[in-house]
Amino acid sequence: MHNSLEKQKYPGSAFLKFLIYFCASLTFLVLIFLIAYILINGIPHINLDLFALKYTSDNASVIPALINTVVMTLLSLLLAVPIGIFSAIFLVEYAKRGNKLVEIIRMTTETLQGIPSIIYGLFGMLFFVNRLGWGFSIISGAFTLAIMILPLIMRTTEEALKSVPDLYREGSFGLGAGKLRTVFKIVLPAAMPGILAGIILAIGRIVGETAALIYTSGTVAKAAEGLFRPGRTLAIHMYLLASEGLYMDQAYATAVVLLVLVVGINALSAYIAKKITQA
Repeated sequence: MHNSLEKQKYPGSAFLKFLIYFCASLTFLVLIFLIAYILINGIPHINLDLFALKYTSDNASVIPALINTVVMTLLSLLLAVPIGIFSAIFLVEYAKRGNKLVEIIRMTTETLQGIPSIIYGLFGMLFFVNRLGWGFSIISGAFTLAIMILPLIMRTTEEALKSVPDLYREGSFGLGAGKLRTVFKIVLPAAMPGILAGIILAIGRIVGETAALIYTSGTVAKAAEGLFRPGRTLAIHMYLLASEGLYMDQAYATAVVLLVLVVGINALSAYIAKKITQA
């Protein structure tokens, strides 16, 4: 009875319901197809030579690129996460609501999120590589990536802080807690799942970045011997293997390794978020 009345009142509801299920199913099928295609083409070509400690033209090892990827990810997060989180705390908790400067900052961060990564790469090459004299190095790439992911972390953290009810803050103030204690003991733990979701998105962008790093960290196929030494990441490694046309099998195998790395990092981040929220 209820369904018939709903159909009479909203004649397009059945079509909208079908459209929702169709789009959700299509998205799921595309995701499954991409993952299956990578695994089917990559797994048969995974062997011990692919995980040799030193890269050669015969083995096309991923280990040097994997090491560079982990170092680049950790260093970029170390630079961007504290600045992004504390900036968002200032915008939400300390800046006056309706402040023109705050609106300009928010508009700027939203604009920076839409800038192509190759523009960041060009800036990193001109400033970090040439102007500061760091050359093609891990540190140049990390600083460039930190600037890239900073707007993303700021905006996601800001939205996470906004989602915390004001009753939490009012209750803390009513019990005699100060502003700083309220922010760090009440607001931040409640917003932590949203903050970590932004960090996970930032990690995905770091791991999958190629254009900006080609201009800043270089394409040397060995593990960087220091922060001021060049080195390619897994994404660049896979791109170069595929572009040369001689190592397509190794490129698919590298894609599998990259996929497993991203899934592992996301799973670890979700586990940490769960532990933090339960604490």
